Amino acid sequence: MENINLLTQNLLSAAIRAGSSDIHLVADSYPILRTMGKLASLQEGGKLDSETVMAMITSLMTPNQKELFLNNLEVDFSVSIPGKARFRGNAYFQKRTPSLSLRFIPDKVPTIEELKLPSICHSFAKLKQGFILVTGPAGVGKSTTLASIIGEINSSRSEHIVTIEDPIEFVHDNKKSIVSQREIGGDTKSWTNALKSVLRQDPDIVYIGEMRDAETIQAAMTVAETGHLVFATLHTNSASQSIERIVDSFSEEQQSQVVLQLSMVLEAVLSQRLIPTLDGKQVVATEILIATPAVKNNIREGKTFQIDNVIQTSGNLGMKLIENSLAELVNANVIDRATALEYSIRPSLLDKLLGRR
Repeated sequence: MENINLLTQNLLSAAIRAGSSDIHLVADSYPILRTMGKLASLQEGGKLDSETVMAMITSLMTPNQKELFLNNLEVDFSVSIPGKARFRGNAYFQKRTPSLSLRFIPDKVPTIEELKLPSICHSFAKLKQGFILVTGPAGVGKSTTLASIIGEINSSRSEHIVTIEDPIEFVHDNKKSIVSQREIGGDTKSWTNALKSVLRQDPDIVYIGEMRDAETIQAAMTVAETGHLVFATLHTNSASQSIERIVDSFSEEQQSQVVLQLSMVLEAVLSQRLIPTLDGKQVVATEILIATPAVKNNIREGKTFQIDNVIQTSGNLGMKLIENSLAELVNANVIDRATALEYSIRPSLLDKLLGRR
């Protein structure tokens, strides 16, 4: 932390002590921490002016990142506090003043059990090939979920894992596997370049930090199609919506080929939310789609509207809608009914599952 100014060091340390997930710096405002999903200001040191915010931001950056920030008016980066934590940052301007959002990343890669993820995630870590998506809105722990699965592979299998991230979040030390982590801007010029060259790097497993457009989606499916195991994230609300989003990213002329390719490579979709609990913490609720022959057939025929029904009737295969997960949490007195309904996609189904309480 020797290059980070004292004010910034104190703020990062305060966030770690508080167990905060995010830090926000905005000119003419107090520093803001998000803790257990709720925002609160730190008023002890007063409001931050534009010059102070800029000094705090640039103290976290390399010279190259500073140049990119000033030229492009926004930049993604990461900062590490050895032995304590990492933070993923996005610096940007608003109302012509500098601002910063930092996301806390634990120094230790969590396990599937520690995150209380469904046990089927262990089976994802045993696959040799295919395409697995982890989806949900921003800030629900998609990267953390995938880090835990990759961590399990790293500890149990001898593979070459290549990650493409913007920026690198969890740092994986080589265990049984070799983990090559590539950061956009630092280790490769672009997502396009990284995905074009990844097959020349003899990978067994590829993790794509975010599928942002048709080009990255196509590249991800092609890597999976060539016999590799591919993990990726997508910003969608449900498993079926994830299928629609992928297909709709392409032109009508391309969609018939895309649905065929997707039906061949898809193994599973895990959609998740972070839900506030009764004891003031957070818990993961999940929706799980397994690409059975029935699901693959629905994808090929463009019948994504039937996928929810397949999930609902295939609990014996490990599938479940997020409403099933929410109902389990309510019945276990982890969350209350009102909170469950707030995060539900299908409230009428959740009401039916919960019955009268």
